[in-house]
Amino acid sequence: MQRISITYTCKWRVKYAPHYLFTTCKKLLNSKTGNEIKKVSKGSCIGYVIESKFISLNALKNQIELIPKCETPF
Repeated sequence: MQRISITYTCKWRVKYAPHYLFTTCKKLLNSKTGNEIKKVSKGSCIGYVIESKFISLNALKNQIELIPKCETPF
């Protein structure tokens, strides 16, 4: 069995669910499970299902923030 590993650079996160991260290539990942979240269309809206709730892309734009830098003591 062969195993392939892919590394993504995460730049943004969802404010109310910080374990949902957006990569620099615009993919949404769940860092708890390691799964990629797919875009979904509901009616005429396109968005994502985050924590069992549908969020449209327009509503999601207000809920995204840059991931803060962690300061280390050394």
